[in-house]
Amino acid sequence: MLLNKISLSPMDDALNERLKVKIGDTVKIDTKIREGERERIQQFEGTVIAMHNAGYNTTITVRKTFQGVGLERVILPFSPRIANLKIIQSARVRRAKLYYLRERQGKAARLKQIF
Repeated sequence: MLLNKISLSPMDDALNERLKVKIGDTVKIDTKIREGERERIQQFEGTVIAMHNAGYNTTITVRKTFQGVGLERVILPFSPRIANLKIIQSARVRRAKLYYLRERQGKAARLKQIF
């Protein structure tokens, strides 16, 4: 127990910074992609529909719709491949998992925005 607290203490600021993400938030994630010798940044913007809290092994599931096809991506926020994670807007939700959005399209898939 004490060993875990000691190992987590230097990264507490990073932990708090990236764990401000909540279910229903629209986030923009910049991921580092390596292609041969080059490295580029790929952006992914979508709604957080699920979250698994486990310290540095936390995962978030982000969903977006592109050309009528739903895309989901499971992201490790503390991975060194994540260059930036930015919250664009927040929504008011009353569930822990928003899997019901998978069956909804268009205006039915909207969430109530928090200003």
